[in-house]
Amino acid sequence: MPSMTAKKKCCKDKPRCKKCPVVLLRLSRAGCAERLDRVHYEIDKKVPKKVLKQARKR
Repeated sequence: MPSMTAKKKCCKDKPRCKKCPVVLLRLSRAGCAERLDRVHYEIDKKVPKKVLKQARKR
């Protein structure tokens, strides 16, 4: 599993970027990522496109 570090603050883009803390939190709730601590996540290799699109939605 690749690991990813969340940014400190959301940049308020539309759609949200993939390193946004909100996106990573939503992915962990959807079961596609595992939260290690406050900013570090382990992401599944294949995140379904629908799930990623929904997580990045503003």
